[in-house]
Amino acid sequence: MKKTYLDYNATAPIRPEVLSLVTQIMGEVGNASSVHDYGRHAHKYVEDARQQVAKLCHVKTDQVIFTSGATESINTMLCGYRDKRVLISSIEHPAVLGAAPHADLIPVTPDGIVNMEAYKQILNDGEPPALVSVMLVNNETGVIQPVAEMAKLAHDCGALFHTDAVQGAGRIDISLDTLGVDFMSLSAHKMAGPQGVGAIIFKEGLDLPKFMLGGGQEKNCRAGTYNTAGIAGMGLAAKHAMTDIKHYKDLEKMRDYLESKIHKITNEAVIYGANAPRVGNTCNVGFPHISAQTQVMALDLDGIAISSGSACSSGSFKASHVLTAMGADKKQAKSALRISLGWATNSSDIEHFLESWSKIIKRNKQ
Repeated sequence: MKKTYLDYNATAPIRPEVLSLVTQIMGEVGNASSVHDYGRHAHKYVEDARQQVAKLCHVKTDQVIFTSGATESINTMLCGYRDKRVLISSIEHPAVLGAAPHADLIPVTPDGIVNMEAYKQILNDGEPPALVSVMLVNNETGVIQPVAEMAKLAHDCGALFHTDAVQGAGRIDISLDTLGVDFMSLSAHKMAGPQGVGAIIFKEGLDLPKFMLGGGQEKNCRAGTYNTAGIAGMGLAAKHAMTDIKHYKDLEKMRDYLESKIHKITNEAVIYGANAPRVGNTCNVGFPHISAQTQVMALDLDGIAISSGSACSSGSFKASHVLTAMGADKKQAKSALRISLGWATNSSDIEHFLESWSKIIKRNKQ
């Protein structure tokens, strides 16, 4: 049976060269905080990776702090503002929603873009916020948010701005200065690196909230023994992500072809966020007559891997909070599939999905 992986927004297959480097380092010994030769050797891997991640974000190396992943990075930021007013969008990743249950929610339009008029009103309603956190690219729809404009408005009110840039790395420019943000969260495995490692990127002169306490690693910003192999893998993945942006133009053509064929299979299909700026690899399609659970299982039996939403919650097959925030009802939100492409996707993968999905739709019409 042909195996087709179309779930890159959940996790991208690790690149062979990244896997080779991680495997090599895992076979070596040395704590990157130790001062002897073994420790210095391990420390060089960490600092080389820091330089690679810094180049991806167009920052200096001392603006990069490594963590165990984007969830930790996000929690570090939002838990540091638990006693202050915080604004987040209604379509954030569960890591943001869970870390900031006290936050005021910014609504979105039916196209999945933050409602800027509502945002301006919330910004100026009552006590000025201390922090605004809005994702750069939505993980379910691929819609790109107007982060630069939002960050400027936040700064005008005296607030700091954090963005979850996980789904933007390697797909669009994530320069910290261009985006105008103060803090940025990244994850290695979304850009074909290893799981279990991420980073916080921050503006010069700002203090980072403390979340992991203990040793003095990462300039006393994040305690814990260095995950040397994982960090090195993230660095190499970041290096490749810089060149991947050109490749995503090809993926966009592939995604557009996929969506045109979906509409030919059935004119009842809905592509969420189709009228908004999107990254080139993501398609969120709904067919309200068949639940996502049924579709995902049928596709899996055909060797095709996709999701029904965020990988952190897709196993429950609940209605997507992203789609309901965009105005979809629960039945519609429970029927949507997220198809996400990446560095190893080819045209035969697209054809495999279309052939299998077409059979599912035809069976429903019989």
